[in-house]
Amino acid sequence: MAEAETSPVPFSSNHDSGPVVPVKPLVSFLECVQETAFQTYGSSHFDPKLYVDLSLRFSLSKTMHAFDKLLETGNGSVSVKDLDEFIEKYFEGAGHDLVYAEPVDFVPEPQGFLPKVENPQVRAWALEVHALWKNLSRKVSDSVQKQPEFHTLLPLPGSVIIPGSRFREVYYWDSYWVIRGLLASKMYKTAKAIVTNLVSFIDAYGYVLNGARAYYTNRSQPPLLSAMVFEIYNQTGDVELIKTCLSALLKEYKFWNSGIHEVSIHDAQQNKYSLSRYYAMWNKPRPESSTIDKQSSSKFLNASEKQQFYRELASAAESGWDFGTRWMRDTSEFTTLATTSVLPVDLNVFILKMELDISFLAREIGADGIAENFLKASQARQRAINSVFWNEKMGQWLDYWLSNGTTCKVESQTWEAQNQNQNVFASNFVPLWIDLFNSDTPLVEKVMRSLQTSGLVCAAGIATSLTNSGQQWDFPNGWAPLQHMIVEGLARSKLIEARSMAKEIAERWIRTNYVAYKKTGAMHEKYDVEKCGESGGGGEYVVQTGFGWSNGVVLAFLEEFGWPRDQSIDCIS
Repeated sequence: MAEAETSPVPFSSNHDSGPVVPVKPLVSFLECVQETAFQTYGSSHFDPKLYVDLSLRFSLSKTMHAFDKLLETGNGSVSVKDLDEFIEKYFEGAGHDLVYAEPVDFVPEPQGFLPKVENPQVRAWALEVHALWKNLSRKVSDSVQKQPEFHTLLPLPGSVIIPGSRFREVYYWDSYWVIRGLLASKMYKTAKAIVTNLVSFIDAYGYVLNGARAYYTNRSQPPLLSAMVFEIYNQTGDVELIKTCLSALLKEYKFWNSGIHEVSIHDAQQNKYSLSRYYAMWNKPRPESSTIDKQSSSKFLNASEKQQFYRELASAAESGWDFGTRWMRDTSEFTTLATTSVLPVDLNVFILKMELDISFLAREIGADGIAENFLKASQARQRAINSVFWNEKMGQWLDYWLSNGTTCKVESQTWEAQNQNQNVFASNFVPLWIDLFNSDTPLVEKVMRSLQTSGLVCAAGIATSLTNSGQQWDFPNGWAPLQHMIVEGLARSKLIEARSMAKEIAERWIRTNYVAYKKTGAMHEKYDVEKCGESGGGGEYVVQTGFGWSNGVVLAFLEEFGWPRDQSIDCIS
């Protein structure tokens, strides 16, 4: 499947002048180790992240001295045997600084667990998925607290649920769907601990990091912390949680609505709207993918163009969609990645949700002034989303390309219809997730018809895009978060047909997860929506198992829709 070329806006090669948050010396050294490992071991089965996740056994200076001698002895190249021995002697294995933590609130079958799941086969599997929370539960080892300079892992106050496989640390936006699953599993203390960890990042950095690593301090991820607090409060009524988190949520809100992230747009009537974009504070290769990023940037001869490309890579990572044609000006050329030039539909929906959540949570603890301010902010953003992103003809909300978005500070833009990205992505339907939109029945009907004819709805779920680019955030991959937001939005509407469509998509997604699990014994990070029971592929690394958000969405879907006793769970041929 293919799409039209993306952006009508000409590429801007403005000098990259944006902010850069430096990484600590250990990270820079481990990038050198990664580079040497790549040259020594070759590209087959090579995962660059492995090397920046290693911990030191000795001081950095002693380890660097030994590494320099190793390079000198081999005249710059190192044998497999010598590098193996060096790594064995001077490093602890990746993930060694995260230790298993028994979840305090795990029971094999929680009281009131998935009452609508009547099919014994599905119920048995759901309990196995529930048990995966135990497998994925960790805490940061004491050694990280005692000697932080020996680790790229960052200290955290509470236990964590990791996504799985190579993702050995807590991640920001994954945590929302992990928490949705934990709430279905009645694991409220574990869910609250995740929020406590994320709040600790805001206290330390002013924003939630992409993940709990020193090399992630230069960017965030889709801002869903308020949504996590909202969901936990809804289930537990824990007022203290709101009181603990509110000031952090206000700080995070400021991060996303000022400086590099904020963009002003004027419409034809000179109404001014304030919206947000992704913009990483980094212009070098991402340490966890340094060797890959350097290869990708080799087409650029100019140093400032390379820097800008590196910032676009890191900004795509901040979006969570790393990588896909959504951020590319030319969908057939990866080096045209221009994430900072895009006003994304979903980011602004997440911030709208943040405004609604903060308004609600503030009112619950009597902070009426804050509640009123954020209600007004949400109304302004709703108008902005309707004005800038909505496309009446397509019945979708479309990303908007900025005409000079590669600069750090974007001057106020004037909206032009041609700057809407006409290509179809699952993110075009994410506004349905918000009650302000899914409560509008005529709107839901129009968007539902558009989704039905979009080409995204496939045999095993909703595709991410219509372009098969080989990137992981493209066709034919389907991702749990996108299924969940769209399905939940349709299910919450008053339209019977929309609720029926939601149930059907959820069942397809549950089926593909179940069949893949029965074949492989694992839950997967992403799935091929064309083939029931097949995991996804593409991108920088092999498909990962575990898997936090896939587990969470399956449990949330089973809680919402159940599974009748006499309904088959196998793939429908």
